[in-house]
Amino acid sequence: MQPTYRTQKVAYWYFAVAALLFLLQVLDGLIIAAQYVWPELFVSFFPFNVGRTFHLNLLVLWLVLGFMGATYYVVPEETEQELFSPALAYVQLVLLTLTGVAALVGFVAANFHPSLWLTEGREYIEAPRWVDWLIVLGVGIFAVNNGLTILRRQRPITATLGILSLGLVGLAVMYLFGMKFLSNVTVDQFFWWWVIHLWVEGTWELIAGALMAFLMMKLTGVDREVVEKWLYVEVGLVLFTGIVGTGHHYYWIGTPRYWLFIGGLFSALEPIPIGLMVFDAWRMTRHAARPHPNRVAWTWAVGSVITHFLGAGVWGFVHTLPQVNRWTHGTQITPAHGHFAFYGAYATLVIALAYFIVPQLKNAVAKMNAARGIVAFWTTTGGVAGMVIALTVAGIAQVYLQRMAGLDFMVVKTQYLRFWFVWRLIFGGLAVLGVLLYTWDFLSFGLGPEPRQVVPRPAPASSE
Repeated sequence: MQPTYRTQKVAYWYFAVAALLFLLQVLDGLIIAAQYVWPELFVSFFPFNVGRTFHLNLLVLWLVLGFMGATYYVVPEETEQELFSPALAYVQLVLLTLTGVAALVGFVAANFHPSLWLTEGREYIEAPRWVDWLIVLGVGIFAVNNGLTILRRQRPITATLGILSLGLVGLAVMYLFGMKFLSNVTVDQFFWWWVIHLWVEGTWELIAGALMAFLMMKLTGVDREVVEKWLYVEVGLVLFTGIVGTGHHYYWIGTPRYWLFIGGLFSALEPIPIGLMVFDAWRMTRHAARPHPNRVAWTWAVGSVITHFLGAGVWGFVHTLPQVNRWTHGTQITPAHGHFAFYGAYATLVIALAYFIVPQLKNAVAKMNAARGIVAFWTTTGGVAGMVIALTVAGIAQVYLQRMAGLDFMVVKTQYLRFWFVWRLIFGGLAVLGVLLYTWDFLSFGLGPEPRQVVPRPAPASSE
């Protein structure tokens, strides 16, 4: 399948910026991992707290840009309509990229003199208020551009497009709950989790579910009716369990005790829709109408479903039940779950979409180096899995030594966990190598071949 609409090509630049930011994020993560082994490393100009802020904000930025790029490809395809304004899409990309880079530079400047960059101080959404408003503006442009394209559609709205649209609206609205500071810390934390959790396990899941459905239809040739039937079930369960499952973040912030039961129950249910996604991918593989020539995109897509289940489902389940979380909260098990969940649920999906969409735009499917892309998958995934295992073992040891045996936090960290931090650094290096391979591969099929001339598809004849 060749690209049909001229305006779909804006997706390439979103994926290109996302790939470079992803590489920067994992390189920063390698520095952080090294600081666990050598705490004095770069402490004077790039201390751990700055590196961690970098790492988390880059994660959000490159994933959101990847989702936006994929959406700008999918919406014209699903509506049979050119994008309303490619110029607005490019303005939005520049705005969000410059805003994100400015925030990152500001975090470093604040390390030298706090008055240079006054942040809001809340984890993950530390950026100053003026940065928040620019982000809202960028996401608003994104929602309006796609919304106007959808309104001009040439066909009835599909389930994929409808769920994607709902996710786009939620992406813009949920961020607003983090822009008001409340004097009561418990109440402020309550709504703070609406941004942190409901972005990830609410609106992002809607967007990811719709994009995965689109990708599976293209890669397997399975009928739309079959894919979208399961999409309704999976996304419905994700919202049902994910929204109320926000309660597993309320255990220890001063909220009523009934959240222990509610959060624990719905956290236990959250792996169910993810497990259905695994079954759905397996079923579509068995009933695929035709093999797709893009084996790399298929490898990353299937890998996304499996690692999503392991990271968000299995690791999330064993960590978030209140009987367990009272011991594991804030230990190394938390980043083990976080790394695995984000990598499986979103990072691999964005890369799968890039591997499918960009070669289509560049007419380069036949010229792709499939071996390099698949090696990039196994190298990156192996590195992440090794990191997760090292962090999990370190977390179990930390729970016992610090919270049961009562040893001092720093004694445990420096004397008992260093061995596992070394392994985390080694596997982190392997993951960085995999991302370098992906970036090299992306540039080779993204910049090499000339894009094919794209002509708009004629509007279908009216059935009336």
